[in-house]
Amino acid sequence: MALLAISTPALVLLVLVGLIALLALGGIAAAARRARARDRELLHQLEQADQALAQAHASDKGWERSALEAAARRAVAERFGNIDVEGLQLVQVLDRPGTDADQAVFRVQTIDGEHRITLGRTNGVWGPA
Repeated sequence: MALLAISTPALVLLVLVGLIALLALGGIAAAARRARARDRELLHQLEQADQALAQAHASDKGWERSALEAAARRAVAERFGNIDVEGLQLVQVLDRPGTDADQAVFRVQTIDGEHRITLGRTNGVWGPA
């Protein structure tokens, strides 16, 4: 009968702690699944953007990646001030008829978090849309 020597409040507390631990572990697992799904979607977007950029560059020399990235960094500086860009990924290319309707969307990682910057082209020069 030594097993029954635990008091009722202590038993209730142990059960509650166990339930909270199970809920926390379930939440962590769900968040990890969501993050993996989001990462897969981002990789898919990056792949599509790379393909679209290659097609656009083949037909129009204004789509040079280095020029786009430099314009994205300038747009980030204009919008957020002098902030360090930790990551810059082209996620969407909109190569519309003519050059002034073209757009490029970047995912920008900074110390403050993640942002999206959309660039447009006017007279062959890339800048914030």
